Amino acid sequence: MTQYSDHHGPEGLLVRGTVLVVPGRGETRATYARFGGRLAADAYRVRVIDPPALDAEDPTASLTDLAARLAEAVEGTSSKDGGVRPVVLVGADSGAVALAALLGGAQAPTAWWPDALVLAGLPGPSAETGEDVETWDDELDVRTSCPTHRGNLTQDPQVRRGSLNDAIPEFVLGAAYDSETPVPTLLLVGDSDPLADDEALARLAKSLPLARLSVVRGAHHDVLNDLQHRSAAAEIITFLEALRGGDPRPLITVRSSAW
Repeated sequence: MTQYSDHHGPEGLLVRGTVLVVPGRGETRATYARFGGRLAADAYRVRVIDPPALDAEDPTASLTDLAARLAEAVEGTSSKDGGVRPVVLVGADSGAVALAALLGGAQAPTAWWPDALVLAGLPGPSAETGEDVETWDDELDVRTSCPTHRGNLTQDPQVRRGSLNDAIPEFVLGAAYDSETPVPTLLLVGDSDPLADDEALARLAKSLPLARLSVVRGAHHDVLNDLQHRSAAAEIITFLEALRGGDPRPLITVRSSAW
């Protein structure tokens, strides 16, 4: 069985960049089919890998394993002319935590090192779903209000229910929020995400040398797949397009507006 899910852009268009997606707790590669297809429609090469297995007993080994899988996945997107830059890593939930910890703690860039990072739905340092999350419907309410996404999660037999109650190793969470990654980083969070820690996210964004914190109105924990998924994807496309020009700042700014 393939280790990846791939999404290719329209035939005849030059590839504009490479995006690797790392899912979170309980999710599968299929969880990001809609997201991957949307970015691919804008001529980005998208590859989704399996979520990281974060071992509380040996978190360093878990991150080392993730680094090896990312290197292999990036290499696998290369053609005879090499891989297409920029290479951007997108992580959700525990995938976001693992990427922030991995890139923030590494000392020397390697050949696969990404040009930028997107952290979506980064859980807070002490985030817990709470005792009220007892049923699958409760978990869905934490994740999303999008009926399509709720249906996709429910119908996917490989989605692991109750996974949001799994604790993320404290070492990895601490490393994520102490990250000093120098690459441009886009932080995406829903303002209705009960697992988010707004103050911790704001501190992280301010501590990074190149970071942008974008809040999606009305979105829940699965910010890339909630009702506002088109707007979330558009924010990421805006980020990707700016990166292609060598400057992570948005290409379009608003000088005057009635709303």
